[in-house]
Amino acid sequence: MADSKKQVPLRLSTKLYEAIAAWAEDDFRSVNGQIEYLLTECVRHRRKKSAEAAEEADQS
Repeated sequence: MADSKKQVPLRLSTKLYEAIAAWAEDDFRSVNGQIEYLLTECVRHRRKKSAEAAEEADQS
């Protein structure tokens, strides 16, 4: 089955949007692609931190 995408309305301040748009341009991505990339990285980081904390708790 194909990876489906969920549409989510998002409100950003003008300042934040402009910063993300500039970053997206630097990375050769669309603004939407940049936001999706950033959210994916944040989730990955959080899962990694959570796994590390669980591992530390098991070692205690």
